[in-house]
Amino acid sequence: MNETQVNHQLLATFAAVVEQGSFSKAARWLGVSKGTVSRSVARLEEELGVELLHRTTHHVTLSTAGETLYERVGSHLKALRRAVLDLPELGDEPSGVLRLTAPSEFGVIVLPSILASFTRRHPQVRFDIRLTGEHVDVAKEGYDLAIRLSTQTPKDASLKMRRAGKSTLYFYASPSYLARRGKPQSMSDGQHAWVVFSNIVAALGFDAEQVHFAVDDLFLARDLLRDGVGVGPLPDYVAREYVLEGLLEEVTLPQYQPVSGQLMLLYPSSGQVPRKVSAFCDHFIEAVRKRF
Repeated sequence: MNETQVNHQLLATFAAVVEQGSFSKAARWLGVSKGTVSRSVARLEEELGVELLHRTTHHVTLSTAGETLYERVGSHLKALRRAVLDLPELGDEPSGVLRLTAPSEFGVIVLPSILASFTRRHPQVRFDIRLTGEHVDVAKEGYDLAIRLSTQTPKDASLKMRRAGKSTLYFYASPSYLARRGKPQSMSDGQHAWVVFSNIVAALGFDAEQVHFAVDDLFLARDLLRDGVGVGPLPDYVAREYVLEGLLEEVTLPQYQPVSGQLMLLYPSSGQVPRKVSAFCDHFIEAVRKRF
């Protein structure tokens, strides 16, 4: 007969009888009735046209055909069971590889402690992390989760979003700079050197000619401010460590209304959310709200 006609469930039931040693034990192992097991084996024998098992009142033994069949399919059926049981997320504990992307400075400053505490709680989850300042297409590039800071709510219908907190942009300068130059009274104060992240120069209302340092890296901007070259805006989480160490001071500008960005978790909206993703989101939000 054509092998595509063989019912694989019948083969699995036959293998269970062989491995368990009886119809009743196989039934308990499979979670079905003894009659169901008996009928499945009988149907398989009928389809194959051979007797596979010799049945007595107390024993089940393999026929020659049954022994040959089990030798051919037994190892494969066991391998299939292992493959299914080893699937990530099959159990209650989150597991598998979580592909994550986040802004570079956020990843360096905030993520390490969150990842460490999450891993202690869920050791079966492994990470593949990309830190970048570029926009990442989460679904297209196969990421499970993206961490983003933005003043705008994403409009991508392919993504679900969870808000985790917010970060606010304040102005900072070093104590040495302020002692030397004093505090500016506005962003149009031409007596001061301004250090500004490149992509927010226009958004904050700066004229390009006003900006002494336009940089595309927040760590560079922070270190330039620390070294006393000027005044500039930084997200509070980027500046916090230097403020606590006395390397930077917040500068209040009378006409400036601090801009806040939402810290968001984005993940594909199609299908069921994997346990590893939901568990990390819960842990991330809990950790961030304690810190921010």
